[in-house]
Amino acid sequence: MTQPIQGSLEYWAQIKPDETAIIDENGSELTWKEWNRQSDLLADSFVRAGLRPKDIVAVRSQIRKEWFVVNRALAKVGCMQIGLNWHFTLPEILHVMKDSGATAVVFDDPTPDVLLPLWDELPLKTMVGINTNPHPEVEQYENLISEREVEARISKVVKPELIIYTSGTTGHPKGVFKDPAKAMKQNLKVLLEYQQDMLDASGFMKTGNISLVNTPLHHGLGPYNAEITHKSGGTVVLLKKFDPEKTLELIMKHKITRWTCVPTLLKRIAQLPEEVLKKYDVSSIKTLTVGAAPVPYSLKEWAMNYFGEHCVYEGYGSSEAGLVTILQPELQRSKAGSCGYPYKHVQVEIRDENGQKLNTGEVGVIWVKTPVCIDRYLNKEKLGPDTLDENGFFQTGDMGYLDEDGYLYINDRIKDMIISGGVNIYPAEIEAVLQKHPAVQDVAVIGIPDEEFGEQIKAFCEINKNVTVTEEELIEYCRSQLASYKRPRSIEFVDELPRNTVGKITKNDLRKAYWKEKERNV
Repeated sequence: MTQPIQGSLEYWAQIKPDETAIIDENGSELTWKEWNRQSDLLADSFVRAGLRPKDIVAVRSQIRKEWFVVNRALAKVGCMQIGLNWHFTLPEILHVMKDSGATAVVFDDPTPDVLLPLWDELPLKTMVGINTNPHPEVEQYENLISEREVEARISKVVKPELIIYTSGTTGHPKGVFKDPAKAMKQNLKVLLEYQQDMLDASGFMKTGNISLVNTPLHHGLGPYNAEITHKSGGTVVLLKKFDPEKTLELIMKHKITRWTCVPTLLKRIAQLPEEVLKKYDVSSIKTLTVGAAPVPYSLKEWAMNYFGEHCVYEGYGSSEAGLVTILQPELQRSKAGSCGYPYKHVQVEIRDENGQKLNTGEVGVIWVKTPVCIDRYLNKEKLGPDTLDENGFFQTGDMGYLDEDGYLYINDRIKDMIISGGVNIYPAEIEAVLQKHPAVQDVAVIGIPDEEFGEQIKAFCEINKNVTVTEEELIEYCRSQLASYKRPRSIEFVDELPRNTVGKITKNDLRKAYWKEKERNV
């Protein structure tokens, strides 16, 4: 019998079959043996439904144990997997399915109604529902993993190739697919050294092995963190819907050693009352990595005070280019504001609007070259020179600069930059000031039309319900910390800022009310 790949599900099912691999928020556990057995059963069902190696399967699921069974069953068959956002409407789902060529879909919607029209639009082989209302056109997940005699399968990969569709803030979402065969042909030694450096520099290898995953599984962040934990034989604890106090409860209960989150989640914890924060012992955390969006230094400072100086990391990367930089705990104060130093075999350049390389300290467009950068989106033409140049540098869409030691600092997204009176203004700088005010729970700053200056600055603030503040008081608060041209001209209080499922604020949703007639170009 073929020996399993080291670090795979089959490998750990042999090494420690009865140890726990996955725990959900309610305490329900899945051992390595049970996970492997259920994946074998589901793989057999997929093959019976007509799925074959290289077929693409869309998975629309919230954070749950079944996602991992589906994921490894697809690896056993040799299929590829698409992360399908559970917020997508039928037109959005159709676009992703048609664009990718997916021939099957697995979902956990309570009712299959939104997905049933896919049968009329696509050559589907199967549709599988997890805990969904029964329907004759939908296979029930529970039936597919019912106990019976099936072949014990050994997958050729640790997990299936995961295709992530970008959020599509401009135009339709596009599939990001990193072809492993192409990457390995380029330079296997370089690729392996890059991957090892990511593990070493992130502190993962020197910590314990219990990770909390509470970021969506249709995005790269959640699956990546689960994968590296499981690959090393660790346990993953799942939290389906983020709740700040529940997060602390799980950290203390399961002695979580590793948590990767976006700034919004950390902010929600920081806003908890002091008496709640003191209830929980979070000393088990050895690695707390914050990324996927700009991280205000004040937030990292709070995290260092609460979780510990030893554990706070910040990372920077993109779906298209992979991980780019990391800032370790010992440098958080001396390199305040930086998102870190490039990993091994990663190059970062700052360029002006004409593509010319800028000097140290000068703000410009961030271009990166990594061993895993894509050269095209799924089923699309090769990227043009405005996105991927002839030397393999990818334009990230972010603005920033490098200091004299080569550490990267992010100013803002290019599309978020405000141009008022011909001057470039970075919303992140204004947001960082407002976030320091005790009344502000979260904030988003955008540019809105202005007849005289082109754009004026408007801020939207989520307010801490325990603190009273007025618009005038917040504008006055900015006066001592921001130049006059950077101060918000108006501030609007909102119950909740619009966010995507990863927790990033979607500023396009805020702009829509102000840029109806004219296209905004930056």
